[in-house]
Amino acid sequence: MSASELETAVAAASRPEPPGATPAVREDLVAAHDRAWKRLAAAGTWWNGAERVAIAREVRSAASCALCSERAAALTPNAVPGEHAAAAPLPAAAVEAIHRIARDPGRLSRGWREGLRQAGLDDGAYVELIGVVVMVFSIDAFCRGIGVPLHPLPVPLDGAPTRYRPRQAREGGAWVPMIPVFGATGAEADLWRRGMTGNVIRALALVPDEVRTLKDLSAAHYLRDDQVADPRARMQHLSRPQTELLAARVSALRECFY
Repeated sequence: MSASELETAVAAASRPEPPGATPAVREDLVAAHDRAWKRLAAAGTWWNGAERVAIAREVRSAASCALCSERAAALTPNAVPGEHAAAAPLPAAAVEAIHRIARDPGRLSRGWREGLRQAGLDDGAYVELIGVVVMVFSIDAFCRGIGVPLHPLPVPLDGAPTRYRPRQAREGGAWVPMIPVFGATGAEADLWRRGMTGNVIRALALVPDEVRTLKDLSAAHYLRDDQVADPRARMQHLSRPQTELLAARVSALRECFY
């Protein structure tokens, strides 16, 4: 390639997309979103397919909920009574959990969680709900970030929840039971390498399939779980310092506990 040809190629590569153009998206991201949407449509561990899709619809509804906006502006969300603008036929405790996690995650508390439990949202259903909220919120944020329409919600599939609960799950150190860091064995051996994971992963371990979904999506959006502790690991086009700068900034804006 001549110098002039090289200059032309560089200029073409750096030229911004024309208005309205659909940006190119890596194939692994497309595939990860497709797998997540298929999981969303199917029966899970504690919610059936129709309920899981209803949770996803409620995640999107939370963005325009007047009660959530009032609470977000208040000194404490407990000071603003009212009802959420629910978009899906779900129990009131589930709607409250979805809206608070989606709109005001930095002010959740153990007392709030206990209130949901008393209202009938047990630990397994709560953890799976969080998994669905996180998955939908992440994929929707990606779509908004690159300026494309949100994925249409899938048609729910028939099937009953498995009601599976890992035997290794224990109380202690969290608002819900978790698998001990050295307890990912047997049917849960694929969740993380022995003794090598963070609490943000273990927080979903009461519902192992939600950990699997999070890991699959994270591998495309960020890094594989087994790469996070490796300072040499990098995303496809970003160095590790660049990746962590972006992650830290987003976490700060979202008031992430970590």
